[in-house]
Amino acid sequence: MPTTLETNSTNYRIRVAVPVHLYDTFDYLVTEEQYQHIHLGARVSVSFGRQNLVGIVVEKLPTNQPIQTKFKLKFITEILDEHAILDEKVLSLLTWSAQYYQFPIGEVIQSALPTLLRQGKPADLLTRVWILLDEHAETKIKRSDKQQEAYKILKLHPQGTTENILNLAGIETATLKALAKKDICKCVHEKQDLSPMPMTLAQMPLTANEDQRKAIDTILKAQNKYQAFLLDGLTGSGKTEVYLQVMERVLKQGKQVLVLVPEIGLTPQTISRFQSRFHCNIVLLHSGLNDSKRLQAWQHAQSGKASIILGTRSAIYTPLPNLGLIILDEEHDLSFKQQEGFRYHAKDVALYRAHLEKCPIILGSATPSIDCYALVEQGKLKLLELNQRAGSALMPKMHVLDLKVSPKQHGISQLLIGEIKRRIERKEQVLIFLNRRGYAPVLICDSCAWQAKCPNCDANFTLHYQPYSHLHCHHCGTIHRKPDHCPQCNHEELKPIGMGTAKVEESLNELFPNVDVIRVDRDSTSRVGSWQKIYDRIQTSEPVILLGTQMLAKGHHFPYVTLVTILDIDSGLLSVDFRAPERTAQLIVQVSGRAGRGEKKGDVYLQTLRPDHPLLSTLVNHDYRAFAHQTLKERKAALLPPYRYTALIRCESKNQQLNQDFLQGYAQNLRTNANELIDIWGPIPAPMERKAGRYQAHMVLLSQDRAKLHFYIRQWWQNMLHQKPSNMKLSLDIDPQELS
Repeated sequence: MPTTLETNSTNYRIRVAVPVHLYDTFDYLVTEEQYQHIHLGARVSVSFGRQNLVGIVVEKLPTNQPIQTKFKLKFITEILDEHAILDEKVLSLLTWSAQYYQFPIGEVIQSALPTLLRQGKPADLLTRVWILLDEHAETKIKRSDKQQEAYKILKLHPQGTTENILNLAGIETATLKALAKKDICKCVHEKQDLSPMPMTLAQMPLTANEDQRKAIDTILKAQNKYQAFLLDGLTGSGKTEVYLQVMERVLKQGKQVLVLVPEIGLTPQTISRFQSRFHCNIVLLHSGLNDSKRLQAWQHAQSGKASIILGTRSAIYTPLPNLGLIILDEEHDLSFKQQEGFRYHAKDVALYRAHLEKCPIILGSATPSIDCYALVEQGKLKLLELNQRAGSALMPKMHVLDLKVSPKQHGISQLLIGEIKRRIERKEQVLIFLNRRGYAPVLICDSCAWQAKCPNCDANFTLHYQPYSHLHCHHCGTIHRKPDHCPQCNHEELKPIGMGTAKVEESLNELFPNVDVIRVDRDSTSRVGSWQKIYDRIQTSEPVILLGTQMLAKGHHFPYVTLVTILDIDSGLLSVDFRAPERTAQLIVQVSGRAGRGEKKGDVYLQTLRPDHPLLSTLVNHDYRAFAHQTLKERKAALLPPYRYTALIRCESKNQQLNQDFLQGYAQNLRTNANELIDIWGPIPAPMERKAGRYQAHMVLLSQDRAKLHFYIRQWWQNMLHQKPSNMKLSLDIDPQELS
C-alpha cells in the first residue's frame, strides 16, 4: 500500500518527463525556493536509478496535497533553465503526440530538443562572428574559388557577420577556417542578439494568375484563426508563389512562418527563393546541421528572432512564440512519417498544432495523398486548385514505351536513345529516373544459378563497383567483397542482372561520350555540399543528362529539362500493398513534372512491360485527380484507409513461431473483448520475413471508430510490452503508411 509522508519541509513537488522508455512521468522533491522559481517547460537534472538524466518539468503539484507514494522521493539535482524553453502550447502538442502515438512522453519531449539541450548544455549559446582582417588579400587566395567567394562576402560586412548567415550564403565553415589560418579573417564569440528583425521585401512579388490570386485571397481571409487548406496545384503551377505572397502578409504582422519540406535536398532551392524575396531572419532546422548550429537556429526560432523557420519533419515541434502560418510542402511525401522509434506523422501533428495555435495551415502538392482528398470530402480541408502552369510553360506530353516490342540497347529503348540525342543536340537537358541505387540488384552464377543473397535478410545483395567491388544489402547494411568465383560451383562467370543507377550511368557515358552525365543518389551526394553543387550545375543552360533516384523527383525546379524518362515503373504496378498504386501514380506525376517547366515544351517517356495497365491509362488519358477520385471510391468500397483507422503491431525475434504465438494470444483476447468494433488482420509474416537476422511478424488492427481503436490499444499495449519475452522487440505504428 502507498505510504503517506506529511512533513512540510519536503512537500514541494514537481512532475518530470524523463527520457526513458517508460510511459509515466515521475515526481521529484524541490525546496520551497526552487518551487517558487521553477517553470513548466524548463529543464532539470535528476537522479534516475543509477544515472543522472535531463528531464522537463511538466507539472507543479499543489503544496497542500499530501505525498502518496510507495517509493522514497528524491530531490532534483539542479535547475538548468531560469525560464521555460518549451512553451505551454508546445508542451500540449508533445503530450497529445505521446498519447495519440502511444509512445513514452519523456522520449517524445526529448526528440523535440536539440542534442546539446538534451545533454544539459547551457541554452544561451554564444554566436560565432567572422570579421575580415585583411582587405587586400586577393593574391593570397587566387587559387581557391571558395575562398575568393567567402572573401568577397566578408568585405561586404566590415563590422563582421555571423557564421549562420555566411553558411546560408553557401560559405562553408571549413572555408572560413582556411582564411583564418592565413590571417585574412578571425572568429569571435558574442552573446546572441535575439531581438526580432523586421521584414522588408527584397524583390517584388510576381503577378499572380487567376487561380493563384483566388487561392491567396482565400487563405488570407483565414488569418489569425485555424483553417486548413489543400493547395492542389499541377507541377509548375506556381504553388511557391502562393506561399510567398501569403507569407508576406503574415510576416508584415510581425508573425513567424513555419515551412516544412520532406527532405534536406529541397532546402537549398527553397531558402534561395525565400532569401531573394524577403529581408528577414531565416533559419534552417534539419539533421544535416552540427549540434551547435542546430541549437543556434532553434534558439532564434524559440526566441522569436527568426521570422521564417524552414525545416524537415522534426521542426514541427520547434517552440515559436509568434506562429502565424504553417506550410507543409509536398504533403504527400512519405518522408513526413517517422518510420522508427516515435512513429509520428508530421502532417497530422502540423494540423493539430495549427488548431492549438489558431493559425491557418497550407498543405501543398501536385499529387495530394488519398487521405487529404478524403479530408476534403469530409469538409476538414478546404480545396484550392491551381489548374495551369505558371507563365507560358505547358504540361508535358506523356508517352508509354512497350519494352516487349521496343528494341533496346543497355536496357534503354532505341526510340528513347534517339529522343535523348535530339534533346542534347538542341542544347537541352534530360532527366532519367531509376529508383534503384548501385550497379545491379542481382548477382547470379551463369552455371548453377546461385544468387548473392544477404545471409541476414530475405533479400538479394546489390552489386556496387564504387568505391570498390562489393555487395551491399540496403536493408540491414551488411557489406561483403564481390566474390571472384561462384561459392557454390566454383564457376568464374558471375553475371550482374538488372540495372541500378551506377550501371545506367556507365551505359549513358558509352552512348553519349561527349555529354556530362550527373548521377544523383544517396551514394553520389553523401559528401557535404555535393547536392548543392549538382543543383547549381543543373541551373545553367548547358546540356546535361541527369540520372537519379527519388532525390530528383521532389519539387525541384529544373527550367532547362525538356525530356524526362522513367526506366522501370513495373515494380510499383505489381506490389501487393494497397497503397502502391497511389505511390506509383504520385511518383510518375512528380518525376514527369520536372519536364517543360521553362519556355520549351516537355515530353515524358515511361518504359514498361505493362503498357495496358489501368493506372497508366488513367494518367496518360486523364490526370492524377481522376486516378485519385477513382481510388477513393475503391478504398471506400473495400473499407480501406482512410475509411478505416489502422494500427500496425510489429513483432521481431529470432523465432518466427514465438512471434506468431505471442501475437495470436493477444489477437484472440481482442476479438473476445472488442466484438465487431475492431477487425484484425493476422498475425502474419512481414513482407520481408527475415531482416538483419531476425524474423518479423505483423498484426494490423482496423476500425471505423478511431476513439474505440485507441481505447482498446491503450488498455493492452503496455501490458503486451510487460509480458513479452526479453529477446522480443515490439513496436506500435498508429496510422501506418507502409506495411513492410
